[in-house]
Amino acid sequence: MALRNILTKEDQTLYKKCRPVTDFNARLHQLLDDMGETLLDSDGVGLAAPQVGVLRRVVVVLETNVPEGQEPYLIELVNPEIISASGEQSGAEGCLSLPGEYGLVKRPMDVTVRAQNRYGETFSVSGTGLTARCFCHELDHLEGVIFTARAERMLTEEELQRRENNED
Repeated sequence: MALRNILTKEDQTLYKKCRPVTDFNARLHQLLDDMGETLLDSDGVGLAAPQVGVLRRVVVVLETNVPEGQEPYLIELVNPEIISASGEQSGAEGCLSLPGEYGLVKRPMDVTVRAQNRYGETFSVSGTGLTARCFCHELDHLEGVIFTARAERMLTEEELQRRENNED
């Protein structure tokens, strides 16, 4: 495994649509392993392949909605698509490719995704709250869309400080 460089908003790769994965081979497994390690190292909750310069439909998400005493775990999604979404949440959203920038974004509260695993097997996974937000955010990356395009507005430094201090 290896850490990969995370591209920032200046890189045009982030604005391109990704191609489906057709080969479920060692190269894909290496990409998934590297993305997982890069995500955990960066303290993020989601990472899409274009953020590490690969224009393929691959995403890793850290599931943080786990029972007390259990560790968060990685969800690997290859060729993912949202098959259902319900409810609504609005909150601050950031991105590893836009460090220090946050905006208010409306997303569904509950999302179900159909995807393939690293071996090409199809499965469905549901997420709520932060995980649902992350599924939507990362799948947007696969379409060349970054969260600022969906933000109602960007947050100021003062608003960020208040949120960090739980004054909001």
